[in-house]
Amino acid sequence: MSVAVRAARPGDEGDILRLIRHLATYERMPHAVAATEESLGRTLFAPDAQVFAHVAEAEGAMIGIAVWFLNYSTWTGRPGIYLEDLVVDEGARGSGAGRALFEALGREARRRGCARIDWAVLDWNESAMAFYRAIGGRPQSGWQPWRIDGPALEVLGA
Repeated sequence: MSVAVRAARPGDEGDILRLIRHLATYERMPHAVAATEESLGRTLFAPDAQVFAHVAEAEGAMIGIAVWFLNYSTWTGRPGIYLEDLVVDEGARGSGAGRALFEALGREARRRGCARIDWAVLDWNESAMAFYRAIGGRPQSGWQPWRIDGPALEVLGA
């Protein structure tokens, strides 16, 4: 299977949403997806977009996505890429699509002068961790992910 990676473009929203839902189901949270094709279009393809995506295709079908945004490290004084989601269709795993998506992000990081690529992985997802180690990724220690959302975010922003 020959895999090609490109930047996402308008018209990809349906396939991107399909893969997001696939990932949410895999991560045991299918009910958590509130994204729509319209919201993806507004956030990914607006003139001032702050979130981006690359897609992997094989035989004319979208088989994977990498959704990412820029962050910043005050310590390095350079931007970085935060990979929000990487997903490859179950039937296409092992095709090289995941590696191809990461290589595209690596090129994007170099082009933008980024110091690093960061992401999170669920602690039970051993196959993903094995893949990340195989491409040179390493787990971080000492930092604990935190979040504020929902009603707490509404109160904070009021």
